[in-house]
Amino acid sequence: ISNAYNAKEVYRMIFHFDFNSKVPLYIQLRNQVVIGIAEGELLPGERLPTIRALAEESGINMMTVSKAYQLLKQEGYINTDRRTGAVIAPRQTEPSVPEESIEALRLNISELRLAGMSKDDVLRLCTKLYEEGPQ
Repeated sequence: ISNAYNAKEVYRMIFHFDFNSKVPLYIQLRNQVVIGIAEGELLPGERLPTIRALAEESGINMMTVSKAYQLLKQEGYINTDRRTGAVIAPRQTEPSVPEESIEALRLNISELRLAGMSKDDVLRLCTKLYEEGPQ
């Protein structure tokens, strides 16, 4: 039996939304799931709350949750099935970085360069942040 059928409910991870942020709510949700996976809080085979349950618990629109889940599926972070819902996907063996992430990193590095940071300073900062892990 596959992990999708043995999926455990994920209720230990609580999602937090900043309704005053300029970051859209569906992106906030997407980012929290990605960070949860990276930190090991969300493991392959674990099931996310249903769209309806998460919308009701968090006070956000069901379409917003659906949009986040669709994006996560498109990016390969979750699998969805009518019977099992949204399940954390198995980790990819080959690293795959979305083009948007590379462009965002390029912009951030450019901003740091324009702020006067040297390449070594940027690399030290990246190393420090990587070792700290997602916050």
